[in-house]
Amino acid sequence: MNGEENTPREELVSSSTPPVQQPRRRRFSVRLTPRPEPQETAQHSAELFYLQKQIQAQTPMVFVLEDGERIEGIIEWYDRDAIKIRGRARTLLYKSAIRYMHKLGENG
Repeated sequence: MNGEENTPREELVSSSTPPVQQPRRRRFSVRLTPRPEPQETAQHSAELFYLQKQIQAQTPMVFVLEDGERIEGIIEWYDRDAIKIRGRARTLLYKSAIRYMHKLGENG
């Protein structure tokens, strides 16, 4: 009539046989963020060099935060997002909260 009679029908599978599982497909990660510009990479390298130099020399530093608060201390360590300061108290500062920093004794 309209072609429905000629289509194959799926056979019913007995409930005693387990269903066949298809192998899982691997998912590959895709880089969604663009590569940094060469200027940003050079600036980042300069920042890392400066911080490492201050850590090795144990230079007393002043950190001026976005809200104007000043924190004095020596840099213990740093990572991508934070800097650990040893001063009156041990303080962990997010880099995004730092407006600027300078050596103690220099005018910032």
